[in-house]
Amino acid sequence: MYDLIVRGGTVHDGRGSEPRRTDVAISGDRVVTVGDLPPDEPAQTTLDAAGLVVCPGFINPLSHSYFSVLEDGRSLGELVQGVTTQVFGEGESMGPIAPNSRPTVMSDAADHDIDVTWTRLSEYLTTVEKSGCTQNVSSLIGAETVRVNVIGYDDRPATPAELDQMRGIVAEEMTDGALGIGSSLIYAPGSYATTDELVALCEVAGHHGGTYASHIRDEGADLLSAIDELLHIVRTTGVHGEHWHLKAAGESRWPLMDQALDKLQRARDEGIPIGADVYPYTRSGTGLASTIPPHWHEGGADALYARLVDPGARPQIRDEMLMLGRWGDTAYADSVLLLRLRQPENAPWQGHTLAELAEARDQDPVDVTLDLVATERTSVFCAFHSMSEDNLRTELSVPWVGVCSDAASIAPEGRQLESPTHPRAYGSFARVLGHYVRELGVLTLPEAVRRMTSLPAATFGFTDRGVLEPGYAADLVVLDPDQVRDLATFAEPHQLSVGVRDVVVNGVVALRDGKPTGARPGRALRRGRGAI
Repeated sequence: MYDLIVRGGTVHDGRGSEPRRTDVAISGDRVVTVGDLPPDEPAQTTLDAAGLVVCPGFINPLSHSYFSVLEDGRSLGELVQGVTTQVFGEGESMGPIAPNSRPTVMSDAADHDIDVTWTRLSEYLTTVEKSGCTQNVSSLIGAETVRVNVIGYDDRPATPAELDQMRGIVAEEMTDGALGIGSSLIYAPGSYATTDELVALCEVAGHHGGTYASHIRDEGADLLSAIDELLHIVRTTGVHGEHWHLKAAGESRWPLMDQALDKLQRARDEGIPIGADVYPYTRSGTGLASTIPPHWHEGGADALYARLVDPGARPQIRDEMLMLGRWGDTAYADSVLLLRLRQPENAPWQGHTLAELAEARDQDPVDVTLDLVATERTSVFCAFHSMSEDNLRTELSVPWVGVCSDAASIAPEGRQLESPTHPRAYGSFARVLGHYVRELGVLTLPEAVRRMTSLPAATFGFTDRGVLEPGYAADLVVLDPDQVRDLATFAEPHQLSVGVRDVVVNGVVALRDGKPTGARPGRALRRGRGAI
């Protein structure tokens, strides 16, 4: 007797093959049959998928559910979209935690009522699995995290001895199953790393068959040279490369996208293993503090906040920001949507633009920015209208571009409702399936499924996931292709997507008839071990 049979659905295998109506049988945590079964074939559980699509579980190649998955193991925002595996590690990772960074990690964790009991990245993943989660979790080693462990928050190159220490950290975590290296080179202190430093880390990851995924050093005027750096690292070290959330930021930079795609395609044609992903929105989401030049962040967050109230340093910061040009454009402040403010004097402006707040306070937007970061003592999460819809559609039409959320998976309840968020937290995968597949026809459904399953599986080395075939892990989704869609908007972001009926993770039904079952079958996935 099978443990689970999914009957009569239109099966998309994840490879982009022609879909077919058939059955899927599961025993334990494995798919054992994809084919027509006798009507009376017994099973402990049967899901009738007639008229619906059955496909592998979706893999999110860039998630920030570091603490939210411990706070709420349902991971509801992504579970109801069919995501069964999340990948962490954009620059920062949940280990190894150095003494100089532990206070910051503990402070962030305390916001989620989480006790930090781990030090190593491998220990964190085990903690998530033991706490109970609906989805599989995995992680790259944050390049920034490794740097902070050895160098701290200094803006300088690593010495040869420090590079050896950093290589040792990477080797230890890769041996314990980390996926590779993840960098975020647009933010301090990750931006302090040289290309040679990144090559040194990726050489170790490459020796273990790892991946290098990067939020590249520049997405505006220097987009193309930043891609060159990414390609150089991949070529030199033999890692599989992933360009996280590919974009050309700023209207004057939008024409660069065609050249960026051409550059990446030519590298692929040369045999360089490079791919990319996007989130399907034209607003990015990041901290307002990122608009402050990186060298002012040296020494860490507290050092930055001190400079912002220092009568000697603050005018210098202001003048340097004004020299960047964009602050002289009134449209720029109008494009910055304030999403998360905690101080009583600032909180009423959540959901408003930076321009609106500047006008109300009769201040220049630069001064409002510096005041907000200083008084909030956080990076101040915002949405920036920086991307082109035409570019986004072009990117989604490229066969090696996948889909990510670049967000934490949360639920529309409790403290989450206290502040707006980027709708990508609730809608990235459903938006592709509903808006860009069904409504616009930018890509076909089999192709969209492939981009969310076998493509990221290959990128991150998940050798038994991302495909619906016998022998593969039993992560699968049952969805209605005519109904799947995102509901979250910037005006009303806390809304779950709809259209996914059932989700199975490691052979266990985690979502049935659109409702979580209470099961927590998610596992920690480690490169080269057991589950992968």
